[in-house]
Amino acid sequence: MPIRCEIVSQDRTVFEGDVDIVVLPGADGEMGILPNHAPVLSTLDLGVIKVRQDGEELVFTITGGVAEVQPEIVTVLADAAEHIDEIDIARAEAAKQRAEELIEQGPPPDTDAYLALEAALRRSNLRLEAARRYGRSRRRASLSIGRSSSDSDDTK
Repeated sequence: MPIRCEIVSQDRTVFEGDVDIVVLPGADGEMGILPNHAPVLSTLDLGVIKVRQDGEELVFTITGGVAEVQPEIVTVLADAAEHIDEIDIARAEAAKQRAEELIEQGPPPDTDAYLALEAALRRSNLRLEAARRYGRSRRRASLSIGRSSSDSDDTK
């Protein structure tokens, strides 16, 4: 019996579907959510949401938000969210470099500007780490483990 999962950012629905398990980056650590879970309302930290659907792991980055868990549905309202396949690595590297350069120049006089720089650096690092750790080539390798070479369809 699956559980419904909806991941919504401020501007769009990132994912919607029936899944076997949802792993969330809760404020107090990772939470695994299975069907018929007790109701929970939790804040979410910057991190990775992992969803298993039909034996495949789907990975999303989020920059915080809240999750409402009911026995039949998990609803994630994220500040920002994206599937790892949507991550533009070159853009994330450029954003990381810009933030690091601005921080190295010294803290801005405005505390809010400094906090925004730190947040930009954390987001860039999260996106790059998620792409490196869970990227397409890594998933293909893990999915092909256990298949014999005659079963492989890597000739495409």
